[in-house]
Amino acid sequence: MDYSVILDKYYPEDNDCKQILLKHSRMVADFALEMAGRHPELGLDLRFIEEAAMLHDIGIFMTSAPDIGCVGDAPYICHGYLGAELLRKEGLPRHARVCERHTGTGLTKERIIASGWPLPAQDMLPETLEEQIVCFADKFFSKVKYLHKSRTFEQVVESMARISPESEEKVKEWAKLFL
Repeated sequence: MDYSVILDKYYPEDNDCKQILLKHSRMVADFALEMAGRHPELGLDLRFIEEAAMLHDIGIFMTSAPDIGCVGDAPYICHGYLGAELLRKEGLPRHARVCERHTGTGLTKERIIASGWPLPAQDMLPETLEEQIVCFADKFFSKVKYLHKSRTFEQVVESMARISPESEEKVKEWAKLFL
């Protein structure tokens, strides 16, 4: 599968949104592959990790995020779910799971309902090791401040602690497994 063909299908013009997406996704992919390379004992699917990391944010163009050049209608929290819908239509259900499960450290049905987010009321938590490593790598790079450099692990922990104690604990677990 050539992920660039899919990206070009949904991002045909060379604009800020596409450039930010490509830069961010490449950094996430490279870091996920670096971590996976340190742990051959986990038997991770490296090709899939690269593809999934490059496609994990494909849905951002459908959201309203002017600071990164996205002019869609949906709230940004929907980008993972919207991207998953696109990838399922492309016949990529495994890649779609990474899209919908990478937000934060994953979203629970209870949190979605309590927050009133316009998302399906279902658990969207990374389950496979490949889903988890892409989600973890994504926490080190943003599309604005940390587009060109990585957050430190301490910054990632601090960021996840602001979300919830569960998110903080999850990144600490992932660090033990992948770093």
